[in-house]
Amino acid sequence: MPDPAELYEVDSDVPVLDSAVLLFHFDGFIDAGSAGRAVADHLVEELDGPVVARFDVDRLLDYRSRRPTMTYSGDRWSDFESPELGVRLLHDADETPFLLFTGPEPDHEWERFAAAVRHLVERWQVRLSVNFQGIPMGVPHTRPLGLTAHATRPDLVSAFSSMFNEVQIPGSAAALLELRLGEAGHDALGFAAHVPHYLAQARYPASALTLLDAIERATGLSLPSDAVREAARRTDAEVDRQVRESDEVAEVVTALERQYDTFTAARSEDNLLADDTPMPTADELASQFERFLAEQGNNDQNDQ
Repeated sequence: MPDPAELYEVDSDVPVLDSAVLLFHFDGFIDAGSAGRAVADHLVEELDGPVVARFDVDRLLDYRSRRPTMTYSGDRWSDFESPELGVRLLHDADETPFLLFTGPEPDHEWERFAAAVRHLVERWQVRLSVNFQGIPMGVPHTRPLGLTAHATRPDLVSAFSSMFNEVQIPGSAAALLELRLGEAGHDALGFAAHVPHYLAQARYPASALTLLDAIERATGLSLPSDAVREAARRTDAEVDRQVRESDEVAEVVTALERQYDTFTAARSEDNLLADDTPMPTADELASQFERFLAEQGNNDQNDQ
């Protein structure tokens, strides 16, 4: 493998952080409700902080699959929005430093990319790496959103319940990074907020709030959430209004509520799906992920 360090440039003035947390989310894979993207955008907007490492997007990205925006002004090209895949140094409400790694998911050299990130984890002595996203599920927006947690060691997610046993789905750079960090002896975990499937294509702030709460719980960071909480309140109110105005949608939501409540009562837990019918099989869940990915791809083509 070529030297992974050639994939990034790092600010040499950044000190060893000594047990900092690394949060990461990459655009391009499943992110129902834009849950992960909303968390990343919110943290950058609320906390701000310098970029301390930049990755070589010219090497890692396929521009033809995700064409960057250019501006045409009258008779000339005047601007090019170059994608950025970088790590920011932020501080939480208690002035605890942590790292936020965001940008487009690499299209190429995943193994080399994972090795490069591992080098940075070791350079900065990161104690825990956490990734986050949203996934579409058959749940109603009128009930608490569920959460799937996964990690390189079982005790990292022992406080979170799980509904999955084994399932094969299309891979992602974030998932491979978590796997490789664990194989190298580094702690890493991930969260996937369960987003009502009928809201998966929209920005759904409640899912971002679910992720923020989980990240705080797992890392001990004190992260701002007021703006996301208010956005979630407004969005849920608007969704409720639209549901009331459509008998067809209201029937779907009511059916999902019955399913959720039945399952919750059976498990005596405040989480996840519900029904007195069998749970989805691994193949059914994989098919749902693949359909969602296909829809995302079609949307990207329409936007180009």
